[in-house]
Amino acid sequence: MVEILFGKLALPKDGVLVLPVGEELPLTGEAAMLDETLGGTLSQAMQAAEFKGKAGQSLNIYHAGPYKRVVLTGAGKEDAPRRALLLGAAIVSALGKESEAAILTHGFTSKEAAEIGLGARLRGYKFDKYRTTQKPEEKAKLKKLKLLTASPKEAETAWESAEAVAKGVEFTRDLVTEPANQLYPAEFAERLEGLKKLGVKVEVFGQKELEKLGFGTMLSVSQGSVREPRMVVMQWLGACGHGDDKKAKKPRDPLVFVGKGVTFDTGGISLKPAAGMEDMKWDMAGAGTVSGLMAALAGRKAKVDAIGLVGLVENMPSGSATRPGDVVKSYAGKTVEILNTDAEGRLVLADVLYYAQERFAPKFMVNLATLTGAIIVGLGHEYAGLFSNSDELVGKLVDSGEAVGEKLWRMPLAKEGEAYDKELDSAIADVKNIGGGRAGGSITAAQFLQRFVNGTPWAHLDIAGMAWGAKDAGVNPKGATAFGVRLLDNFARGFEG
Repeated sequence: MVEILFGKLALPKDGVLVLPVGEELPLTGEAAMLDETLGGTLSQAMQAAEFKGKAGQSLNIYHAGPYKRVVLTGAGKEDAPRRALLLGAAIVSALGKESEAAILTHGFTSKEAAEIGLGARLRGYKFDKYRTTQKPEEKAKLKKLKLLTASPKEAETAWESAEAVAKGVEFTRDLVTEPANQLYPAEFAERLEGLKKLGVKVEVFGQKELEKLGFGTMLSVSQGSVREPRMVVMQWLGACGHGDDKKAKKPRDPLVFVGKGVTFDTGGISLKPAAGMEDMKWDMAGAGTVSGLMAALAGRKAKVDAIGLVGLVENMPSGSATRPGDVVKSYAGKTVEILNTDAEGRLVLADVLYYAQERFAPKFMVNLATLTGAIIVGLGHEYAGLFSNSDELVGKLVDSGEAVGEKLWRMPLAKEGEAYDKELDSAIADVKNIGGGRAGGSITAAQFLQRFVNGTPWAHLDIAGMAWGAKDAGVNPKGATAFGVRLLDNFARGFEG
């Protein structure tokens, strides 16, 4: 974790100094003063290296005056979206193996200085929990960044909120990165109980409670595993009183977020191919995102009532596992013919979604799931798929995603009985869990979920292509991205009173 500090806007005495430079703009302020003191060393180096200040560019000048290293970092165009956030990420990338550095933020507001810190914190994330033989040069060294700004106190105030979001993202990334032998439903639920210290009310439902409720579709997924399932309900009541405060009123029109939490997905009896199956440890990324979001909202004391629910199961083949062709009864009372046990996430969500609506009467309900490989075929790794029954909700989510750089693309969703939806009609039950073929697989999966939505304004985010990154990109290092935490935090801000 990179510690973010703030100080007065002045040249430090020594150490490593980072100077952001705007695209096609001259050195100004303290940077210009330093260049003059150094006899034009900086501007001459910029000219020789053809450094233009483009986003992502960097130029190193070693032993410049009293400084061990001066790092010129391209800040891009002044009107570029998320300029400060991406600058912070670029600075971390440019610093390499340095342990600490100071950053001059001349030309940036105090709020933007905090955004630079957020970008740096997100890009500087590392998960080294299980590494025991790393060489010193392989370990992450960056520990501290000090941002020098005109108003350190204002920047620190802005950072309080930004740091809460950063911690939420880190919490999600930790969960998603954990191997399945370490993070299984019971352990996941136990970690979520730790959110109580932030004021989140946490309820855990085990096997017996889920059986009593009648969560037949969710339990059909977990019945082949020795790991018992859990459902966790998290309540942050920031508008009407919060957390474990017994005097808190019942939430009215809360925002409800539901996450798929398959801690490992073998496919069950419909067994997946061996190649790449190790990736299925992050089939719980939807639940991870909802968990990190609740941590972020509570951490920054958001003035909104938000409920997070996660269905946690492990999908394994065994003598007790669900068979293709089995029929089960959902919490909603509908019967489901399970033709493919690898289409399991929708079975988990069906019960949790209906329970969430019945208990909390949401203003809006959003679920997140690594639901289908088909969405990756359609959208690659640039957009998450967005399915919704509400144009208003779509607009709010798309705008929130654009603002933080987490993009959504709206996909078709038919009304019940129309094309796409008719593919789910079963000959022997109310609905079957897959369509008639591979075509439109992400759409028929969304259609299945819609069968368990009772008219609540609802959106389904298929994040299968966005939950894990194969390389460093923007504010995300290689690995778990925590896609959706910042998007939904931004979405929630629109409802704060």
